[in-house]
Amino acid sequence: MKKEYIIPIFVPHLGCPKCCTFCNQKTISGEQKQVSAKDVRDTIEYYLKNFKYDNRYIEVAFFGGSFTAIEIEKQKELLEAVQPYIKQKKVNSIRLSTRPDAINLEILKMLKHYKVKTIELGVQSSNNYILARCKRGHSFEDVKKASRLIRLFGFNLGHQMMVGLPDSTEKDDIQTAKDLIKLKPKMVRIYPVLVISGTELEQEYKKDEFLPLTVEQAVERSKEIVNLFNKKHIQVIRVGLQNTDTITDISQKQSEVVAGPYHPAFGQLVDDGLWYDKIVHKIKKINANITKVEIEANPYDVNNIVGHKKENIHRLKDTYALISTVRANEHIKKGNFKINICS
Repeated sequence: MKKEYIIPIFVPHLGCPKCCTFCNQKTISGEQKQVSAKDVRDTIEYYLKNFKYDNRYIEVAFFGGSFTAIEIEKQKELLEAVQPYIKQKKVNSIRLSTRPDAINLEILKMLKHYKVKTIELGVQSSNNYILARCKRGHSFEDVKKASRLIRLFGFNLGHQMMVGLPDSTEKDDIQTAKDLIKLKPKMVRIYPVLVISGTELEQEYKKDEFLPLTVEQAVERSKEIVNLFNKKHIQVIRVGLQNTDTITDISQKQSEVVAGPYHPAFGQLVDDGLWYDKIVHKIKKINANITKVEIEANPYDVNNIVGHKKENIHRLKDTYALISTVRANEHIKKGNFKINICS
């Protein structure tokens, strides 16, 4: 099995025709300058020198801005910089993120020419009122149209959605996930809304016009959404923003997170919670009075079963007076587990 590597290249605000109320892309991406073809080449060279495995799959990913809304010559400049590495088979493919209203036939033909494989759309919500409330500048009809075109051209389709947007209820967020499932993305990213310094949302927060979710609320909401995607075999490739020098704990001086459900291991909290629910469900089906169990699972899943700072083990003891240990068993498939009653 090949080791997968991503070479991230951030294009903050490059191409964005709107400034969403929640967004300060230079903060979110951790980048403060725009990129050139030289920057692309230098970044690729740096990462190639540091990748360890020979049997690998390498993808260059343009993140941060609305790539296909950039002036066409700039798009070509950045994509052209990757081509020699693809021809030399040092890089396997290209991924980019963009806006739904910045996709059309001409753009997709151009992206095909430059060996782009995956296009991720920043959807955020399927509710047109919420999209307008956040000043997204597009509708969900744009999302549906762009998604169909991307799949028609044979690209891998990705969606990015947010939980806890202004005026968005739990029901709205769940409905967004259901609406995206109908569009058949191959993968999704789920981001809880943080209040970032320098955004319009920060002003709303300070005026008590916006109340962000707590970490616990965001985890519970994200769990339900991840479950929906899992049932339809749609890969959830990230839950929570990538930590950077500025997207970090609010207590840190350099942090530009003002409020909201920030946690350095937010995605793990969601995974841990999903495992906890599965284990409790199975334990409740055991018709016996038990006080101690051993949980066997694939080594890949052990950390999530134990939980962040052993939270799942502590919760089982505090809630059910149940002592539990976890043992790795490489013969058990990923995602599965076995419970052995010890007493």
